[in-house]
Amino acid sequence: MSETSVPRYQQVKDWVIDRIGSGDLRPDDRTPSENELVETLGVSRMTVNRALRELTAEGLLRRVQGLGTFVADARPQSELMELRNIADEIRSRGHQHRAEVRALAETRANATVASALGVQTGAAAFHSVIVHFENARAVQFEDRYVNPETAPDYLDQDFSAITPNEYLMRVAPAPHVEHVVEAAIPPTRILQALAMRPGEPCLLLHRRTALADRIVSRAWLWHPGARYRLGAAFDVDPLKETRP
Repeated sequence: MSETSVPRYQQVKDWVIDRIGSGDLRPDDRTPSENELVETLGVSRMTVNRALRELTAEGLLRRVQGLGTFVADARPQSELMELRNIADEIRSRGHQHRAEVRALAETRANATVASALGVQTGAAAFHSVIVHFENARAVQFEDRYVNPETAPDYLDQDFSAITPNEYLMRVAPAPHVEHVVEAAIPPTRILQALAMRPGEPCLLLHRRTALADRIVSRAWLWHPGARYRLGAAFDVDPLKETRP
């Protein structure tokens, strides 16, 4: 370890974090043992132990009794069974949310958009494109179309300060939500916006919300597959499951 003003245990933490960031250590990989780190980095066992304990408490590592220390799967997970605001999800993990608005305008619905919104081809539709960041990393490319009749002031909003989801839940709370998830290779513009490598897959969440018999919005939410997870937790009625 170099002689700097940074405490030795922090230097050990930084060494491990750098290996994770570079891909040398990937989720579920076993990290070097305490003895190996002592020998490699030239620090005391107490220093290594503190570094690993703090990295475990911070969620970067997980320690398994009798087996060793492993890289935790730190990919954020979005809840599928609820209509969650991505900014709230990110903040709940103690991280910072930032949004870049790439497009916000009125357009004319092509056949795909018209079908998604339940309007006539050529009808007016509001379109927004927003890239969401968790700390410094892009985690979602949001491509959304909104029915102007449900949210007439949509284009007047500052979506760097409030998310479309949050705004729409205020003005047109939609009790009906459809979610479909698929793996997909993103087009170049999305790949570049999410700082992904060519050929790297995305998790694409299709979301449509409706109020009564009117569709409020249709969104294509692209997430880098290597940095994000989509999941759900729910209760099952065992009696219902066994009924004929």
